[in-house]
Amino acid sequence: MKKFELSVLSIAPLRQGETMKEGIDAVVTLAKAVDAMGYKRIWIAEHHNHDAYASAATVSIVQHLLTHTERIRVGSGGVMLPNHSPLVVAEQFGTLETLFPDRVDLSLGRAPGTDQQTADVIRRSNHKGVFFFEKEVQEILRYVGTEEEQGDVRAYPGLDTHVPVFILGSSTGSAKIAARLGLPYAFGAQFSPETMEEALHIYRQNFRPSKYLQEPYVLAAINIIAADSMEEASFIASSHLQVCIDIYTNNLSQLIPPQKDFLESLSPYELEILHYKLGYTIMGDSKTVRRELIEFQEKYNVDEIIALSNIHDSKKEIQSYKIFKQVSDSLNNEI
Repeated sequence: MKKFELSVLSIAPLRQGETMKEGIDAVVTLAKAVDAMGYKRIWIAEHHNHDAYASAATVSIVQHLLTHTERIRVGSGGVMLPNHSPLVVAEQFGTLETLFPDRVDLSLGRAPGTDQQTADVIRRSNHKGVFFFEKEVQEILRYVGTEEEQGDVRAYPGLDTHVPVFILGSSTGSAKIAARLGLPYAFGAQFSPETMEEALHIYRQNFRPSKYLQEPYVLAAINIIAADSMEEASFIASSHLQVCIDIYTNNLSQLIPPQKDFLESLSPYELEILHYKLGYTIMGDSKTVRRELIEFQEKYNVDEIIALSNIHDSKKEIQSYKIFKQVSDSLNNEI
């Protein structure tokens, strides 16, 4: 088992009753807190056509967080590339890198980040964008690369900014692309862990060293619900569990307050969703988190964990990240 870096994923969730502005303000508060704790980066996910999230304009949230933090890297987790022009993405993140040197990440994904009808509206005539994902990643790498790499169309700002690019995915297909391009690979186990072991094996076995990266670098996003006791962790986790159920019943809602005896209130079908569809989740007090974290790292041996704490109470959300950081630092010190 090797040492690992720690980062944060935010989907900019809205708690029930919150306005969009309040949801964004909560992400700023979180970013400031994890910056002070020493987390390496915070990434913002792209979601469209849902009042449960405030992160549709990912690049705007990224810039907002960069403005309000001091050290932590800030980036996309990710930009869903088929929704966007590679040139415009390079210009946007090139601009951010120009304004905030060495603090910007660009993680790129193939999924639409929304339902098919909304994806059609976003993409308009670009319905085949998903099939050109690898080519468009290469275009972005060129746009943010050196003078010698450029063609007639160039990104200003963007040129020579060398914004770090990551491949985001939850399948073996994305693992192969990351390996071929010699880029770091971020696996979304927080919602789809089923193929993680196979995908990471493919990525590591097929990785081609590049000017961007000499050895494979794996990031894994997982759910973390950490609290002072098992009882409290089980209680506050109910908000996260409801989100999982909502996704698979097509009934996504804003983050609900935690509920006592939540599991006992669920139908057999809802319990089956949690059994088979819950993303990789570490939940409990510090002792339990440590034990499950060791199990995770012994199995997957990742270079970096990106933690998502989907908790209704923003103070308990920050406390969850604090406990996870303390446990991880203690474990890393022993390795």
